[in-house]
Parts: sequence; structure tokens; C-alpha cells
Amino acid sequence: MIRVVVVDDEALVRSGFELILNAADGIQVVATAEGAQAADVIRREHPDVVLLDIRMPDVDGLTVLREIRTLPEPPTVAMLTTFDTDEYILTALRSGAAGFLLKDTEPEQLAHLVRTLAAGGVVMSPKASRALLRGHPGTDTPRVAEDVARVNLLTDRERDVLVLIAEGLSNADIGTRIHLSAGTVKDHVSSILTKLRVAGRVQAALLAERAGLLGDGGADRAGGNR
Repeated sequence: MIRVVVVDDEALVRSGFELILNAADGIQVVATAEGAQAADVIRREHPDVVLLDIRMPDVDGLTVLREIRTLPEPPTVAMLTTFDTDEYILTALRSGAAGFLLKDTEPEQLAHLVRTLAAGGVVMSPKASRALLRGHPGTDTPRVAEDVARVNLLTDRERDVLVLIAEGLSNADIGTRIHLSAGTVKDHVSSILTKLRVAGRVQAALLAERAGLLGDGGADRAGGNR
């Protein structure tokens, strides 16, 4: 059973997500909370996944995220937003969020996204990720040429794995797709993060898109057996 906590300042959003997710097999919303209560609720409930509103009037989502990341065994956190181009998303991803999704995500997709998060995958709204890659004024987003240069350090197999990371697949799913053991995939992921100089899978996925790996045919190429 995947244990979920939903954090949002709007009661309607909290109850809607709770209703949808509790109707899905293998998922239980163990608590909902507003921002000021969130850290205490998460410490008490030990969820696997937290869906966290990025903008709240009492305590903003970035503050809550930083508190969550200090826990001994922090849950996977995805940020909730109503904006495709929320300027806080990039900061959240660099602070350890495992992805972000829009509050108007289709109900039938929500449970799938939660399962992806629980399995270690990446969840990103395509429209919002493209906006992030264009960057916002004042951000320190690396230049495209620097990103491409780091991606060029990867082996062909590491590029295959990187494309599948960007698709949101977990290590086990990547192994199944390209016929490798989960341990071998884990080693590839570690090497990829080191070569790309990024802290996590979301940052690697953003860099892969910026470097053009996710264009036409990118995912198909990743299915090869080199």
C-alpha cells in the first residue's frame, strides 16, 4: 500500500485528491494538511509520497519541502501547482522535489503518477518542463552548450538510461525495458548523475531535454540493445 499525504491550503483540492486516490488500488491517503501543519503530519504518518502545494498563504511549499528533506527517511515529494510556468518549480526541483504536476491533472492519470513517484520515477508536466528549460529571468540555468557538453560524456548505454529516466521510469522498469538488472541500472544512474553534475533524477531529466535527447525518436532509440 502506497501511503500518501496531500498538502494544500484549499479544502476542495485536499478532499478531491483524497477521494480520487483512495478509490485506486494500492493507494491510501493517510492524511491531508494545510501548510502550517504539514511537517508535523508527515513526521507522524511516515508517508511514501507527499503531494505538496507549491504556493500556500501561511507557509509556502518550498519551506515545507526543506523541512521534509531534513527527515532521516524523507518521503518522495511532488509539487502541486496551477501554473504551467510557476517560477518556484525550478527551485523546488533543485531542493529535492521528485517532480511536479498540475492540479488539473486528469483523475485517471493521478493514481498512475503517484505509483510512478513511489517507484522512484520522475513526474513532470510536459508543458511546464518546457517552460522551465527556457529559464526565467534571474535563474542560474546552465547554458545549453554546457549541458550538451556534459551529456556528450555519457556512453551510448548511459544515454539510453538517461532517456528512460526522463520518461519517468524507475530503475526496475528501465532494466525491464533494456534487459539489464536493477543493480546494473543503479550503477548507470550513479555514473550519469556524476558525469552530468546533478543531484537527482529530475535535474538529469531536465538536462536531457535541454540537450535534445527527448526529441523525435529519442525514446525509440533508448529501446535498443547496444
